[in-house]
Amino acid sequence: QVQLVESGGGLVQPGGSLKLSCAASEPTLDYYTVGWFRQAPGKEREGLSCISLNDGTMYYLDSVKGRFTASKNNAQDTVYLQMNGLKPEDTGVYYCAAFPSRYCSEHAGNYDYWGQGTQVTVSS
Repeated sequence: QVQLVESGGGLVQPGGSLKLSCAASEPTLDYYTVGWFRQAPGKEREGLSCISLNDGTMYYLDSVKGRFTASKNNAQDTVYLQMNGLKPEDTGVYYCAAFPSRYCSEHAGNYDYWGQGTQVTVSS
């Protein structure tokens, strides 16, 4: 069973940056698509980013395009989310998740394995 562990969250001022990491417990990135999700207080979990295994196509939620960048290191089985220009509305718990597909999905219901989440708070 794939285990995912997120890290890198914290408190940051508006306009600041954070880099989240998602480490997998076993060789994962060659077989699973990994996506990033966010759940803000009182809101549904939403898909932020995904990298397609098939051709490397990247998906980004419109509200984070140009500010967030996903990347991965297959050798270290780690996926990253670089977040720049953070806004208060980016506050929430950030999760990485994986499912055995070569194609991206922004729908949380498609993912089989989830990390525990890391809190990101954007506030002055």
